[in-house]
Amino acid sequence: MRKLNVIIVFDNEEDKILMCKRTKEPYKGKLNLVGGKVEKGEDELHAAYRELEEETGISKNDIILTSLMNFEYKLQDMELEVYVGKLNKEVKLVEEINKLFWIDKNDNFFDVEKYAGEGNIGHMLKHVEIYKDEVLK
Repeated sequence: MRKLNVIIVFDNEEDKILMCKRTKEPYKGKLNLVGGKVEKGEDELHAAYRELEEETGISKNDIILTSLMNFEYKLQDMELEVYVGKLNKEVKLVEEINKLFWIDKNDNFFDVEKYAGEGNIGHMLKHVEIYKDEVLK
């Protein structure tokens, strides 16, 4: 089963969420969370930090990531690991491929015309809201 990850990154004020604009299918042109592939044999948390730094320039020194949930897509033989964290300071973003945006945390992340994932981002953020004290350190 192949593994992918996405990372929910809050700014240091917890007002905005970092998103990227997809340049490839699926969901080309829509906003999505940053993330990528977990290499075979790679520690999942290490993969999340690696992908985050590659795509944004945000390093392990800037954020503490917490595992939030996993989605298993049996028909696609794929597992999606979801991590969340809050920046501990302002950072200068470095775009790898996809353009990066800070989006207000109160936006409608269930809007499938704007956001990738068929509403899953909204679902993830509802869980962050419920367990905020445990996952945003």
